[in-house]
Amino acid sequence: MTEAELLTALPDMVFRAVLMLARIGAVVMLLPGLGEQEIPANIRLGLGLALVMVLYPLLADSFPSAPDGVGELLRLIGTELVIGIWYGALARLVSLAMTMAGQLFALLLGLSQMLVPDPAMGGQNAVTGRFFTLMAVVLLLGSGLYALPLRALLEGYAVLPVGGGFLAGPGAEAMAAAVGQSFLLALQLMAPFLLLSVVLNVAFGLLARIAPQVQVYFLVVPGQILLGILLLGILLPAMLGLYASIARDSFLALPGGR
Repeated sequence: MTEAELLTALPDMVFRAVLMLARIGAVVMLLPGLGEQEIPANIRLGLGLALVMVLYPLLADSFPSAPDGVGELLRLIGTELVIGIWYGALARLVSLAMTMAGQLFALLLGLSQMLVPDPAMGGQNAVTGRFFTLMAVVLLLGSGLYALPLRALLEGYAVLPVGGGFLAGPGAEAMAAAVGQSFLLALQLMAPFLLLSVVLNVAFGLLARIAPQVQVYFLVVPGQILLGILLLGILLPAMLGLYASIARDSFLALPGGR
């Protein structure tokens, strides 16, 4: 390519790179594992730029040329940004299931007053919620599951091509389904602890009726915490296995994931 040809093609090259960064950058900012709030924004942005540089030769030819009107240019960039946020949010909801499970664990065992700063939630979170969140991050990074949404993003350009628009109705339905699945996964993970909490409360309630002189409250709180932590230690490998399996299926269900 001569210098004149390069100068002629430069506006289209820059426009296509911006389109690619709008979608990929939005996904990287939200992606579980790689998009955590503990990772500085400039590092996440650098990762997005690196992915654009790697993927540009593979995808640029399928992108439209720079339009003449500013309105059409902004529409294309805005659509790519929305698609990227949508992809990232669908993947992020899988990680939030573990955070919700940790919060429910704290609520069931009486640990909800023990709060720690949680950048992922934008405020305070129960210490067990933070612990479960970090477990999810380590699991996703250690098992390589974080790569599945990235692969879905790459293959998703065939499903949601640039310039093809974004259907808000199906997109909202997919988001609602992902929210429901995230809540369901949190409940599945916490089902044994919910059962433990019910059994303990019934048992201590009967004890209070049978022996009213016993200070049941001073038995309930440490008993719940001790048995809950013991049960967590026993079930943690199975819980992580269930989470990894559902997370894998959820990532593969993303457009372009299979």
